[in-house]
Amino acid sequence: MVSITPWVAGARPRTLPAAIVPVLVGTGIAISGKHFSPLKAMLALGVSLALQVATNYSNDYSDGVKGTDKTRSGPQRLVASGLKSAKSVKLAAYLFFLIAGILGLVLAVMTSYWLIAVGAASILAGWFYTGGSKPYGYYGYGELFVFVFFGLVAVVGTAYVQIGSIHVNQFVAAVPVGISSVCLLVVNNLRDIPSDDLAGKKTLAVRMGDSATRSFYQVLILAMFLFVLVSTYYFRYAFIGLLAIPLAIPPLKAIRSGAKGVDLIPALGATGRMQLALAVAFAIGIAI
Repeated sequence: MVSITPWVAGARPRTLPAAIVPVLVGTGIAISGKHFSPLKAMLALGVSLALQVATNYSNDYSDGVKGTDKTRSGPQRLVASGLKSAKSVKLAAYLFFLIAGILGLVLAVMTSYWLIAVGAASILAGWFYTGGSKPYGYYGYGELFVFVFFGLVAVVGTAYVQIGSIHVNQFVAAVPVGISSVCLLVVNNLRDIPSDDLAGKKTLAVRMGDSATRSFYQVLILAMFLFVLVSTYYFRYAFIGLLAIPLAIPPLKAIRSGAKGVDLIPALGATGRMQLALAVAFAIGIAI
């Protein structure tokens, strides 16, 4: 029997809030306009989760075959550690990209075929984050793509499939969601600065340096909650999202204290919990 434990770890559960959060907020927008569709919301969640897991396996595969995961300080990766073959991890990535594609196609049939193009772009963004000869994640563009695809695209897309139209308020509400996902990536890349720099992986954190990256994280947290307040212009009770502020304190303390390497792993988990709490409170505020 094959143990699924390594595969579960390889799916990187700590990153899954990034897939759940935009669907919650996008659905909150749909509820606010009395357009809530449980089926479409669940399909959107399935697409988002499958894309996240597929991207994680894809990163594991690509970083593993490139040798950039050999000296990292975070949890073991499937390929780099030898737990699984590169071929099997690549197939796992393909499988979850296929699942995302099938669920997305169902949504497209139910709403608009334009979603096929959006889905294709999302799959390509997931693969080429670390895949291909010139992965954009190796050149400092990871944060930008995360903001776009796990913020703007995911929130607006989730709202659109239920409402049937696109409005400015959807983009405004998507901004803090995108920033929260960027926060996760910033902590991850801050932890991996030494190993990424050694491997020639020029993430934004490597380019900015340790100190500037820590300041960047703090600015992101501030901007995230400021945009929650801005959203009250369109959604009267969106400020309920500010209830997540206490959960931002632990990771901020870790970042400000100078924690490095494995000591930043708890900060990554705390950032994920903050992100999820923000989404729940923010979505509720938007919905009512």
